[in-house]
Amino acid sequence: MSIDLQKRPFGSLKESGMKGVFLTFAFISIVTTIGIVLVLLVETADFFREVSIKEFVLGFRWSPTIKPTSFGVWPLVSGTLYFTFAVALIALPAGLLAAVFLSEYAGRRLRSAIKPALEILAGIPTVVYGYFALVYITPLLRTLMPGIKTFNVLSASIVVAIMIIPTVASISEDAIRAVPQSLRQAGSGLGVTKFQVTTTIVLPASLSGIISSFILGISRAIGETMAVTIAGGNLARLVNPFKPAEALLKPIQTMTAAMVEIGMSDVTGDSTAYKSLFAVGFTLFLMTLTLNVVSQIIKSRYQEKYQ
Repeated sequence: MSIDLQKRPFGSLKESGMKGVFLTFAFISIVTTIGIVLVLLVETADFFREVSIKEFVLGFRWSPTIKPTSFGVWPLVSGTLYFTFAVALIALPAGLLAAVFLSEYAGRRLRSAIKPALEILAGIPTVVYGYFALVYITPLLRTLMPGIKTFNVLSASIVVAIMIIPTVASISEDAIRAVPQSLRQAGSGLGVTKFQVTTTIVLPASLSGIISSFILGISRAIGETMAVTIAGGNLARLVNPFKPAEALLKPIQTMTAAMVEIGMSDVTGDSTAYKSLFAVGFTLFLMTLTLNVVSQIIKSRYQEKYQ
């Protein structure tokens, strides 16, 4: 026997109250986002009243606190992009392979043991990852590559890749498991192997979700702060991607690390150096926003719908 809550005053009041609570929190989220963007816009515009956009965008030297000051953002952008590329090179294939194994090959008991263990990695504080890289990974790499510096891109990339593997694996697995079993059975009925079914049917059918997980993982890598600051160092330099030994084995400074350095320095709140923090943050915001927009476009363009 069904119960119509609209005929019960208490049920109707409860439903209206919960609707109001959800609406309030949704409104708070929207207002908070708008407020953050407005603060970034206002402070960034104030920064560009003192520093030309040309110097900021086309400059190749970043030194906001040490005279002679310079506010060229390219060393930070190049360091961030190269670091993110190194992370993606490790994390994306590993996360996808983990997702395929959990979805297509692991039994129920094995999956119930591996997946929670994998997701525990996402709960470890990032500062712990940073010190783990500094104390354990870098000395280990030094035995293989004696020329590696104490702070370097490679160690930071490895630990941040470990951090985002659970994100990539979890979202990719959800996308893969959403593919109907009928498609797998149709492929098996044609006499092809399980590997061929996975690579030629399942993965293409879940491509939009997999790409979304990739972009989400890359967005997190771009925005990572503590781990890359501790393990990667704070040396703002223009990275040459065509010299991987020099790029990987030496320290860099990402955009988030530069923001931390400025925020913890003794610069005054009305100084140009302090305002540059918001300009860098706004640039980082545009980069991550672009990735998220691309992710939504890809998801809507290639998303498969099944009845």
